[in-house]
Amino acid sequence: MVPSKPLILISNDDGYTAKGIKELAGFLCDMADIVIVAPDGPRSGMAAAITSQVPVTFTLVSCLPGLSVYRCTGTPVDCIKLGLEAVVSRWPDLVIGGINHGDNSAVNVHYSGTMGVVLEGCMKGIPSIGFSVCDHDPDLDFSPTRDYIRRIVRQVLEEGLPEGACLNVNFPEKAPYEGVKVCRQTVGRWENEWVSSPHPRGGGDIYWLTGHFANHEPEAIDTDRWALDHGYVAITPTQVDMTAYGLLEKMKKNYEILSHCR
Repeated sequence: MVPSKPLILISNDDGYTAKGIKELAGFLCDMADIVIVAPDGPRSGMAAAITSQVPVTFTLVSCLPGLSVYRCTGTPVDCIKLGLEAVVSRWPDLVIGGINHGDNSAVNVHYSGTMGVVLEGCMKGIPSIGFSVCDHDPDLDFSPTRDYIRRIVRQVLEEGLPEGACLNVNFPEKAPYEGVKVCRQTVGRWENEWVSSPHPRGGGDIYWLTGHFANHEPEAIDTDRWALDHGYVAITPTQVDMTAYGLLEKMKKNYEILSHCR
């Protein structure tokens, strides 16, 4: 019997109780059957981390028609691995990370547990999308993102994505939005990333991760940061293959000669 609805597997890095993941499920529950497997607490900045030194468990939190929610003791990527192997009854049509409370544009894609979810789904051959809003407010109003998310999800369900490619979608902090820009990742880096203070019981300093993002191309209008700064929803096609193809042929010429030096 052919399922009447597609199946979407959802996770995040803010935890299964975060408002963003609940809102996302609400936006999509009429379009698909939803299974949430998400961490039991915040896991921001976990990127593609996996758990290998201790056991991981998951527990059913709630089960309604078309919507099941599980909490997991592992990382966001653990949630997808376990979800695919031990939870879902059929292969998902889509994997979604989010809605994340915070910006995952530019180099943040490399640190993001939300995008870890997406890249894991992509590596499993499943069309995958990450949704983030550039605001950390735990009680954020996500309603302005609803129609955009539904349209993007519907289009990916209908058309799919190329093998090895996924989507990183970021919403500006403030609504209403100016529209949508399909754009590349901004070139830049985080700077002044640590603040130190004396340990309250002595024994040296302690350090808090902080810092600011330095945009190295603020005037480049084809980037995700430019789009967000100007009120646009930024959609960045992202890929698993990290090969530097522009360097590949030069490296072959310069290094393969070493094979004759034995």
